[in-house]
Amino acid sequence: MEIDPRRLLVLHEVAVRGGVMRAAEALHLTASAVSQQLAQLEREVGLALIDRSQRRVALTPAGRVLAGYAGRIEEELSEARRELTRFTELLAGPVSIAAFPTVIRHLVLPALVTLAERHPQVAPRVHELYGAPALRELRLGGIDLAITEQDADEPVPTHSALVSHPLYVDEYRIVAPPGWAEIPRAVTDLGGMPWIAGPADQACGQALERLAALHGFTPRRAHVIEEFPPTLSMVAAGHGVAIVPSLALLEVPAGEVVVTGISNVGARSLSVVTRISRARSGEPGPVQAVVIAALREAAQALGARVGKRYGTPRRRRFTWGAVGGGAGAVSRRGPGGR
Repeated sequence: MEIDPRRLLVLHEVAVRGGVMRAAEALHLTASAVSQQLAQLEREVGLALIDRSQRRVALTPAGRVLAGYAGRIEEELSEARRELTRFTELLAGPVSIAAFPTVIRHLVLPALVTLAERHPQVAPRVHELYGAPALRELRLGGIDLAITEQDADEPVPTHSALVSHPLYVDEYRIVAPPGWAEIPRAVTDLGGMPWIAGPADQACGQALERLAALHGFTPRRAHVIEEFPPTLSMVAAGHGVAIVPSLALLEVPAGEVVVTGISNVGARSLSVVTRISRARSGEPGPVQAVVIAALREAAQALGARVGKRYGTPRRRRFTWGAVGGGAGAVSRRGPGGR
């Protein structure tokens, strides 16, 4: 029985992505080509691998068994490709990076400049993808690195296949409308004010909940907005105060919102998440490592820029241990990202 390993990859993608259409998108093939590959694989093994009696494509028991082996083969091949990079003097090859808008603008773009100068044979590809979908694509091998966020006070969940590398601590700021007669100057001023709040499962929403619990007030969530640009527009128009990270304010014109001096608001932690390499005991591959180094260099420059503009709030120190620098730690985040 001769089995073409390329067709095993097709079967694996159908299994993990739950259908022919999604597998075709991931493999950059047509749905017809995927179906043909599956039919040829069935002829090779002499067994039905796809249950076509249902409206939605499903694997037969034999198909599930073979897909499991296909997944392990693909994992070994990916590991081999990463390890072979060690034997080349020149770092080269594609690397896909998933991130959200503020990070793309302020960290990924400067890192791409560094990579082009120092490692011109590395070919980065940026995807605007975040939260659970990004981590799923990372586990499946569709991307190589995912930049994630979480409130720095939240516990870090773990996943056996992923490892988190600390990148940047992005301070929260409380912003208020410039037209208000009374601008909040302390946490005690915030109790009765309307809030432009983030969703409860996202970092800024969690920060507001924590701040309110710590200081004993119930925030009046006048509006719930996911993205930072509309949040800041709502604040500028006088509809309420908001918690936003410093990165979201870098492109806001001076005077559009008032950045209060309220301290001890906290921060969100940005991390780069990669798959765990068995051969490297959690260390990223060479190409991934130079991307992470470029991102960290961009983060260091960004920290100096933010500090010069806003200063450093007086707060308790956040340590990298709190964001899971060790193997298996991943960032938790709900759908949506900024």
